[in-house]
Amino acid sequence: MTALLEAATGVALMAAPPLVVSLLLGVALDTPGGLRVAQVAGTALLSIALACWLARDDSASAAGRGVVTAVLLYNVLIVAVFTYSKLALGIAGIGLWPTVAAHTASGAWCVACLRTVSAPGRTGHVAP
Repeated sequence: MTALLEAATGVALMAAPPLVVSLLLGVALDTPGGLRVAQVAGTALLSIALACWLARDDSASAAGRGVVTAVLLYNVLIVAVFTYSKLALGIAGIGLWPTVAAHTASGAWCVACLRTVSAPGRTGHVAP
């Protein structure tokens, strides 16, 4: 699921950064530098999506746990950044809270996957 959602968001950021930023933060993205940074973020999301897709069937290896741990960190930081955007800066678009909720759920899923794999004698499916 992470691979699909992050790939879609990455493509959207690369193709239409002002639209994505407007939906998430409710602000205009109208500088050449801001547009390029948003597109770089889109390429990073595509990279995360690819790593998740390639690790989808990896159940208990160190590499699989590494991908899930990295995605967990990503989700925690996204929730923190977007929550700060609204609460401290007062900027939020219509998509901000649904995005926070999705990343919170994804982070919880990552924790559950890591706990399942770490339990003695158990192997869980670590599909980020």
